[in-house]
Amino acid sequence: MSTEPPPAREPLIELRGVSRVYGSGRAAVRALDAVDLSIESGESLAIMGPSGSGKSTAMNILGCLDTPSAGRYLFRGVDIGALGRDQRALLRRNYLGFVFQGYNLLARTSALENVELPLIYRGMPTHERRRRALAALDRVGLADWAGHLPSELSGGQQQRVAIARAMVTGPAVLLADEPTGNLDMARSHEIMQLICTLNRDEGITVIMVTHEPDMAEYARRVVHFLDGRIRADDRPQQEDACSAKH
Repeated sequence: MSTEPPPAREPLIELRGVSRVYGSGRAAVRALDAVDLSIESGESLAIMGPSGSGKSTAMNILGCLDTPSAGRYLFRGVDIGALGRDQRALLRRNYLGFVFQGYNLLARTSALENVELPLIYRGMPTHERRRRALAALDRVGLADWAGHLPSELSGGQQQRVAIARAMVTGPAVLLADEPTGNLDMARSHEIMQLICTLNRDEGITVIMVTHEPDMAEYARRVVHFLDGRIRADDRPQQEDACSAKH
């Protein structure tokens, strides 16, 4: 019987000395300053910080919507900086799901058609993408609202459609940027419970930017940004809000 320890598991996501500078010379703004961050598969992480702290820039880099000025971003060991624009787009399409504060639904398109959209980009046949989109709406409790336009849905329902759209491709990572920012407190907790379920039951890694401490309590890890750097990386000892309600 071998006494060798098992090999260390490679992080799903790793930032190594990542900096992001906008502009040049005296007008240069250092949004991120040599950030190191490692995220394991299946983690639930909240990113917090005041306006201008670097949290949104970090989220854009993690989502392959922006690139570092210096340092390396590794996804499953692959150096994202070595990928071309089309390759980064494929990574977003196949591995990442996005949820935004403003829902970003197409106004004249039904809930079902909004959820189908990522599958259209994949070239999936109509009957298969319709089946998957209906299943995704069912998972967020909106199967009976599939034919409704966004204007016929409440804010909470629209965000559920946005989550279904993010999840319909089966991503490894859900990136949520202020997902409850436009919702009242009751709807906010409903959305966070839904995100918790996806993390807990399906093993999806959740990375959320929020300025709301109540929402951050749903995460099992909270990273605080200030002046482009990570100032604290907390793993609360108490039970997180997601676990406490199950």
